[in-house]
Amino acid sequence: MPRQLSFDLPAKTALGREDFFVSPANALAVAMMSATSWPGNKLVLSGPTGAGKTHLAHVWAAETGGRIVQATTLRYDDVPELAQAPIAVEDIPNIAGDMDQQKALFHLHNLVLAEGHSLLMTGRLAPKLWQLPLPDLQSRVEGAHHVALDPPDDALLGAVLAKLFLDRQLNPSPDVISYLVKHMDRRFETAADTVAQLDQLALSEKRDITRALAVRVLNSDVDSVDADD
Repeated sequence: MPRQLSFDLPAKTALGREDFFVSPANALAVAMMSATSWPGNKLVLSGPTGAGKTHLAHVWAAETGGRIVQATTLRYDDVPELAQAPIAVEDIPNIAGDMDQQKALFHLHNLVLAEGHSLLMTGRLAPKLWQLPLPDLQSRVEGAHHVALDPPDDALLGAVLAKLFLDRQLNPSPDVISYLVKHMDRRFETAADTVAQLDQLALSEKRDITRALAVRVLNSDVDSVDADD
């Protein structure tokens, strides 16, 4: 099965299946997204920011003819039209404070399944922790099959960093990624922030992205240029 990822700034994010790197941290989620059907025709995909939820949603939508909407954009009047095809609703916990949007999602949940289409729902945490005040919606979310994108292993973190550099059209020296994988905080958000900082520092100093620059960024020491480790 092919490769993974996604991100930001003067960066153009690649969201195709061939761009998604598969590792033990995400293999189960990738397999579920490739399944021809889900239990009850619905699936919850969870994982930290930057883990690839949006990327996988785009792969799934491209392969099923589905649509992707942000939960915060849902309106009750739009539901009949949205329910005519498979649909992914992203970042559902963000509507926990808006009862109208929860009611719209509840209506969409019921109608899209009644029409025989699939429903993909995403959020950072496991669905039992979404705490949606509309009880009927929360119970239906918890009733969906759930797969999680786990924190990155070495292979996935390296692929994330490589993808982030590629999205920014950057070509770091060969030892940069291996150094970052070994020394940085192992979170997707940190990977995105680190690559952005390296991009900005290299641009401001008109330098290549080297291991020495990576050491400076990780140590938050922009005055030092030596890399002994």
